Amino acid sequence: MRRIFSASSALLIGLAAVGCQQAAQKAPQAGAGMQAMPVKTVAVSLQPVAQSNEYMATIKSRRSATMLPQVSGLLTKILVRSGDRVKAGQALMEIDPRQQQATVASQGATERQKKALYDYNAIELNRQKKLFDAGVTSRDALDQAQQAYDNSKADYEAALHTRNVQEEQLGYYTVRAPFDGVVGDIPVRLGDFVSPLVSPSTVLTTIDQPGDLEAYIYIPTERSSQARMGLDVELYNTSGKLLEKSKIDFLSPQVDPNLQGILAKAPVHATPEIMRNAQLIKARVIWSTKPTVVVPVLAVMRLGGQSFVYVAQKQANGKYVATQMPVTLGDTVGNSYSITSGLNAGDQVVVSSTQFLVNGMPVSPIPG
Repeated sequence: MRRIFSASSALLIGLAAVGCQQAAQKAPQAGAGMQAMPVKTVAVSLQPVAQSNEYMATIKSRRSATMLPQVSGLLTKILVRSGDRVKAGQALMEIDPRQQQATVASQGATERQKKALYDYNAIELNRQKKLFDAGVTSRDALDQAQQAYDNSKADYEAALHTRNVQEEQLGYYTVRAPFDGVVGDIPVRLGDFVSPLVSPSTVLTTIDQPGDLEAYIYIPTERSSQARMGLDVELYNTSGKLLEKSKIDFLSPQVDPNLQGILAKAPVHATPEIMRNAQLIKARVIWSTKPTVVVPVLAVMRLGGQSFVYVAQKQANGKYVATQMPVTLGDTVGNSYSITSGLNAGDQVVVSSTQFLVNGMPVSPIPG
């Protein structure tokens, strides 16, 4: 019995060893035959992509007036508020006019005095002429009357001119809108002393005519060779929303010494989002357009600061594997990235299940 038991035990142990060896031999074969993961792919294509740069731009009115004081005095009235629409000639502010009013009144009295003497001398001259013609008076008396008349006439005309000048000066104490427009910021307050004699002069406010606007864009000097009339410009708000497409219609012939840039202007139409002078927006200047590799945004992954995509590459056996390809990203084009290096036209880029892929993993591409 012991011998039979021992023989049976030995037989069982031998069979177990053989089974383990067979399992070990079959394991690599199962790995080599791993089922390919179905993935959607798109063929890389060349699309026209704009080569551009984005700059901050300032909206300015083509017809904008900065209101400065033309006389000195205390500001006694502010008749408008920022944002008010005003008509040409409408009063905006008043500078204390009392001293000038007194000057005008005094000059008016002087003018009337000169006028009375002028009128008297005109009558006297006429009388002397009649007496001289009648032989009653001498030539000398007539000449004296003529001289007095000429002097009084000159004095009266000078006084009249002076009064007109002083009255015109009085008009400067009321600040009026030069044209129809919108009142800008009002930095001054009642009681402020304003004067054209100080430097810089006190800005009272601005009047901007809505609807006639342009974008001021300062292009860096290193781009000066590419700047030219007619370049396309896309205007965006600070949130990135496209507001308008325009073209450069002015280029300054010289560099701004403070900004070290070249001023370019592009016309802008007023919209609910572009209404104010000095409003800041973003301007995308498009230098050129050329065919560039483009892939969907969903295909791009990032790892350690490096961008890459998976490409379904065909093997010698006719099957496909996912190959990780580092790429250099350019500008976004809608829902796609332009690729400046790393891919070629015709490459099959994986656009689905990318989070489950590893380099070299078998895949079954499904063209999108």
